[in-house]
Amino acid sequence: MAIVTFYGKPDCINNTRQKALLQASGHHVIARDLLIEPWTPEQLYLFFAGLPVTQWFNPTARAITTGLVLPAQLNIEIALDLMVIDPGLIRRPLLQVADQRQVGFDPDIIARWIGLSTTALVKTGISKTRISKTGISPTDLTLCPKAPVRSFATGGASLA
Repeated sequence: MAIVTFYGKPDCINNTRQKALLQASGHHVIARDLLIEPWTPEQLYLFFAGLPVTQWFNPTARAITTGLVLPAQLNIEIALDLMVIDPGLIRRPLLQVADQRQVGFDPDIIARWIGLSTTALVKTGISKTRISKTGISPTDLTLCPKAPVRSFATGGASLA
């Protein structure tokens, strides 16, 4: 059993299923709201180190789908700064067990990392099928309701 700090979106159906799978697999889940966590670039980078910047982003975030933010054109510093300003850009969930961190929910990777119950996978409806074109598991993608557009003190612009 592992103690998993799970940073996700509270009203996300996929995040709810992912937490249920971890719990059904015997893990203790500490759920945190990714959208209100007081992130710093240094904290976020610990989850993303070793991954290309494009894999750090939630591909369904409004700023991504509208073309306002183009992850392939960002350097590390700007990507992290944008995510601190608008955590809705962060690919979910972020997982932490002790000092090890993971971004996204790939059942195969998590099973090798901390273990997952095959029975629990079936009960929670989480598929292990991968999308070969993108290399992203269907459960990595955020199919949750869009967050409301937020205005920021810096001129009223929003990245949401």
